[in-house]
Amino acid sequence: MTITIFLGSLLGSMALGMPIAFALLLCGVALMFNLDLFDAQIVAQNVINGADSFPLMAVPFFMLAGEIMNVGGLSKRIVDLAMKLVGHIRGGLGYVAILAACILASLSGSAVADAAALSALLVPMMVKAGHDKARSGGLVAASGIIAPIIPPSIGFIMFGVAGGVSITQLFLAGIFPGIMLGGALAIAWWIEVRKENIVTPPRASRREIKVALIDSFWALMLPMIIIFGLKFGIFTPTEAAVVAAVYSLFVATVVYRELKLDQLYEVFYTAAKTTSVVMFLVAAAMVSAWMITVADLPGMVTDLLAPLMDSPTLLLLAIMALVVVVGTAMDMTPTILILTPVLMPVVREAGIDPVYFGVLFIMNNAIGLITPPVGTVLNVVAGVAKISMEDVIKGVWPFMLAQLIVLLLLVLFPALVTVPAAFFSGR
Repeated sequence: MTITIFLGSLLGSMALGMPIAFALLLCGVALMFNLDLFDAQIVAQNVINGADSFPLMAVPFFMLAGEIMNVGGLSKRIVDLAMKLVGHIRGGLGYVAILAACILASLSGSAVADAAALSALLVPMMVKAGHDKARSGGLVAASGIIAPIIPPSIGFIMFGVAGGVSITQLFLAGIFPGIMLGGALAIAWWIEVRKENIVTPPRASRREIKVALIDSFWALMLPMIIIFGLKFGIFTPTEAAVVAAVYSLFVATVVYRELKLDQLYEVFYTAAKTTSVVMFLVAAAMVSAWMITVADLPGMVTDLLAPLMDSPTLLLLAIMALVVVVGTAMDMTPTILILTPVLMPVVREAGIDPVYFGVLFIMNNAIGLITPPVGTVLNVVAGVAKISMEDVIKGVWPFMLAQLIVLLLLVLFPALVTVPAAFFSGR
């Protein structure tokens, strides 16, 4: 009965068009009434406590860093460097998109920001070179979702706070799986591009590569600083976010000088708007999370999954299938905030490494960003690149399939996550 009320109130309010944050609040209140525990002070207290978190301070700073990078020329220089390195290969612009996405992922941690930047810069170039517009948009969309996997990742921050898992360990564990996603996209693009008759750009000279490398040096230093600082404990993930924002602001205004003082207000305003939406979602989700614990929903879910508890692999496959289905109808942030408190007790009882599960869970949620009909990143690419939503959905399928295969490999072979994670963290 409790699970029915939880799902009914949440999904019913969303079906009526209620914003997800308010649907989460309504869901928590419905559970309170069901358990005869309603108290407006409890609702208010959980909302305040939900946003009052030191690790969550990383979210606005990473979002600000992403905005500064796009406006201040850092993203443009990363794309230019990738163009000089691999642009001359057959289908080179696709490999440029993948390589640039991997580098940008280590700068911003936002799939939406990366997808928007790549769509604006690369899709027109790809179409001009003879690539199919739908396939180009699909590749850029699939490349954009590497951002939540390679650190710094806003998704990992959300999961770490909601599930009580080390954000630093999550960051370091996401490096190799993120690279695997990029490799899978490269293979899928190699297969797809053989169907096209395209014009290959000329190979860049060594001097052009050297100039592009020097020009992008300051942008490339940022991921090195973050990973080095986290690995050796110089700063926490929250402090890393502040470093990223201040560093990118310095480079954009002083080194590259593309971000003018009169543009700062708009950059800060845009970052603040995006942050306010995310943080209100987090605050509202804490009401539901508190009631999930009080109502012992994790215990009920554990009972439902009891036949699979002795087989971690089967349990993970079942959970991943559930998240894929949820991802078709719900955005990444609310999915993390709703499912993490429910699933983490189950995962811990089954003896699954929480960091390993976190990587799989966030990767699955990232894939949900390109899963129709909702697909936030699909909408961004369609809007920025001026492609119909139907064409973007058609073009993204081969690449989404490649990413799902990577997810399946990580479920079947946990060492693909745990061994590199141990190496990067020095354990």
